[in-house]
Amino acid sequence: MIRLPAIIILAAASLSLSAQNDPAAVKVLENFSAKATKAPSVSMQFTLETVDQVEGTSNRLKGSAVLSKDRYRIELPENILWYNGENMWSYLPDVEEVTITKPDRNDDSFMAKPSAIFTIWKKNYKSRLLEERTASYLIDLYPEDINSDHVRIRLEIGKAGLDLKGLEYKYKNGITVMLKVTGYDLSYKPDDSEFAFSAAKYRGVEIIDMR
Repeated sequence: MIRLPAIIILAAASLSLSAQNDPAAVKVLENFSAKATKAPSVSMQFTLETVDQVEGTSNRLKGSAVLSKDRYRIELPENILWYNGENMWSYLPDVEEVTITKPDRNDDSFMAKPSAIFTIWKKNYKSRLLEERTASYLIDLYPEDINSDHVRIRLEIGKAGLDLKGLEYKYKNGITVMLKVTGYDLSYKPDDSEFAFSAAKYRGVEIIDMR
């Protein structure tokens, strides 16, 4: 008969093991991260779908992004975003208006800091290789902070090129954001000017400075 202290020790050991990172997932993530962060930039074309399970609604749109370190340019049908590492410009073509802000550097969500997806797994998350498919890996990231606003992040990483195939954020409020990558390139060398709004290019646009 197992005594109570022994049961407690076994239970604690079990919980400790379940909380550890999956070595198979870490190996894939290390290679994926190294390849993306060593590149001059990551260029992507994607389809972005947002599903609200509470309201029973969904929205889908296509976009593109160029990421270089923490800098980025994201183009969506009704919005263009530039971030040069310090300031962010959000341009709304329909109303010819651009808003300048200083984003929260601690916000690692895809829309706030897209490049974080290549390194976010290194801290504050536990990783698990959910499935190894013929051409890709499915890896889940679980936040260690129980007060996090999301339940998990799911990555689909291609086997051959270690490229990002898909990304899914599942939030506690019933919203799921899914990004399906349709184009992925690591060879493009962007100019610094691509990560800042150009007043000369967009003449007559109203500028709202919220910094």
